[in-house]
Amino acid sequence: MILVAIGANIPGTSGSAPQENCERALELLETDGLTVVARSRWYRSSPWPRSDQPDYVNGVTCIEAHGSPEALLQRLHAIEAQMGRVRGAPNISRTIDLDLLAYGQLIRGAPTDGDPMRLQLPHPRLHERAFVLFPLSDIAPTWIHPASGRSVAEMIADLADDQDCAVIESPLNKMPRSL
Repeated sequence: MILVAIGANIPGTSGSAPQENCERALELLETDGLTVVARSRWYRSSPWPRSDQPDYVNGVTCIEAHGSPEALLQRLHAIEAQMGRVRGAPNISRTIDLDLLAYGQLIRGAPTDGDPMRLQLPHPRLHERAFVLFPLSDIAPTWIHPASGRSVAEMIADLADDQDCAVIESPLNKMPRSL
């Protein structure tokens, strides 16, 4: 099971709204030869950490892909660039954000001095983020974190109370396809 988080909080280069950017990212995943197996509903969440940025639209998708996780991450970054994302400081507003959350049961630890850009899997902060866990529960409620052995429900129960995350009700918010 390959899980990818999708988020946006500013208009795209064409003026498209954040939710439209997220929908477009799903389309581009498929155009790039990846198969979207399931996708969550869209959620609205406040920026984390808290700031004066606009709220985010977030979701999670499960995809099928071949090759290494590093190759997949490069493909995700290429889609972000195609959609106008400019990488800068952490936690800044963005037209699109595609984060590789998990690649099957693969576990990779923190970066080392010899390789500070080493990909960590599962994503090192997914268990702390309502905007990841609530959409994840839409499509994979029985998913177990390969490193901690904790279920999605257990991780949701342990979330800090200061995160808001709510389903967006709109015509673009198609019902999720569950695994």
